[in-house]
Amino acid sequence: MKNSVTCAPQSWHFEYVLRLGDNALILGQRISEWCGHSPFVEEDVAMANTALDHIGRARMLLTHAGNLQGNKQTEDDLAYSRNEREFKNFLLCELPIGDFAYTIVRQVLLDTYHFHLYAALQKSSDDTLAAIAAKVVKESTYHLRHSSEWLIRLGDGTEESQRRAQLALDNQWRFTSEFFLADEVDDVAHQAGVGVDVSLLEKLWRDNVNDILSAACLLRPEDAPLRASGRMGLHTEHMGFLLAEMQSVQRAYPGLDW
Repeated sequence: MKNSVTCAPQSWHFEYVLRLGDNALILGQRISEWCGHSPFVEEDVAMANTALDHIGRARMLLTHAGNLQGNKQTEDDLAYSRNEREFKNFLLCELPIGDFAYTIVRQVLLDTYHFHLYAALQKSSDDTLAAIAAKVVKESTYHLRHSSEWLIRLGDGTEESQRRAQLALDNQWRFTSEFFLADEVDDVAHQAGVGVDVSLLEKLWRDNVNDILSAACLLRPEDAPLRASGRMGLHTEHMGFLLAEMQSVQRAYPGLDW
């Protein structure tokens, strides 16, 4: 299934990198909400470090996107000066954190995707993106190991932990279809050697996720179509509240230097 996007010359390159940066930024903002609220101290530190990894990733990608656009937009401009419809992140990234099982399920789904995505992007013809990917894939390896081990503990744990993990998976699975809705941006990026083959990425993701769910004694839900797409600027009702919190200082004091 494809979405239609009209691309001006080279705008696809900016759009492709911007999407990656937005995913990292919004997911990092969500994960940071666990700081001080995790089940125990060690996990509090782990969640905070994971959030920082995503924010650091976002900084690199948004800086690169600004340079590609050529209008002197900085990472801060792109993070704090855009409105909801201008963000192009996956819907799954912006959903509330829920309980611990909900967050762990989301992390497994996204960590698996990011691991295979950035492993492939190391071969990008965009040298800057390839260098970013080489750093990110190391972080994603750790993230995936951490989240998958937790999901196995929850799924193959108590009756209650298994119930919560399965419920979280059932609620979030439909959002994964957005990962593989290739559009013109994806097609042009792949043809130019900048991006990845979405169909190959989907196969790797499904095989990996199936193995994790099997080890966790969880049932994979049926695939379902997704009507909206964050990559088209169509978001859930949660996105506006997230941005209001994330952008509050810069909105109140535009251009403030600390």
